[in-house]
Amino acid sequence: MQITSCGITDVGLKRGHNEDNYLINEELNLFVVADGMGGHAGGEYASAIAVNTVEEIVTSMEVDQDALGDITDPVEITRHKITHAIRLAGRRIFEKAKEQPEYHGMGTTAVVLLIDGGNAFVAHVGDSRIYMLRDNRLEQVTEDHSLIAEKIRHGLITPEEAKNHRMRNVITRSLGYQEDVEVDITVRAIRRGDQFLLCSDGLSGHVEDDEMEEHLLNYRPQEAARRLIELACERGGEDNITVVISRMEEV
Repeated sequence: MQITSCGITDVGLKRGHNEDNYLINEELNLFVVADGMGGHAGGEYASAIAVNTVEEIVTSMEVDQDALGDITDPVEITRHKITHAIRLAGRRIFEKAKEQPEYHGMGTTAVVLLIDGGNAFVAHVGDSRIYMLRDNRLEQVTEDHSLIAEKIRHGLITPEEAKNHRMRNVITRSLGYQEDVEVDITVRAIRRGDQFLLCSDGLSGHVEDDEMEEHLLNYRPQEAARRLIELACERGGEDNITVVISRMEEV
């Protein structure tokens, strides 16, 4: 397995500090983006807990034995491990917020990509996203946990109307606001040439899918990430912006 990867995070043009965190662990082929919220450094703290917890659990191979039961299939064990890692991160954030009143209400989104055994494990909570480029076509693999996304799915508003909707930043699921959280996870077989793009909504809120596709097709990962962040800043840079790109060179 050979993977080319890169990650860039930028504070943007309107925020005083960066509440995003990301992880690239090339030994594990593990990639994470977390977009924190909560103010007074709470968001930055929450997203750091998420990133560090996921790396800790995936590294240790720890699983929730009660949830795992009698399952022995390696793919299902890895699914459980990632799910356990994300849910544990949420519990840790929740507990820290209870212990330290200044962090009350902090939380974070999280998207996790693990390449293992010829498969891509894609997990997420919130509205940060993972895209996959295959055969020159970009697909959003994750489904936003947001009020606007739910309205679009139910046909109540159009994607165009959603772009300027006053509630476009309201998310319906995150780590830390509650003690436990449901994690969405999918598994896909990977092929040589596949590319994955993980990002916070600071990018997806300003850059269209076809523009991401164009950058991934025409530039190496590091250059594509840099140009995408520049594009988001040119269009207002209203939020922190984080991009992680991984390209499957050999599978």
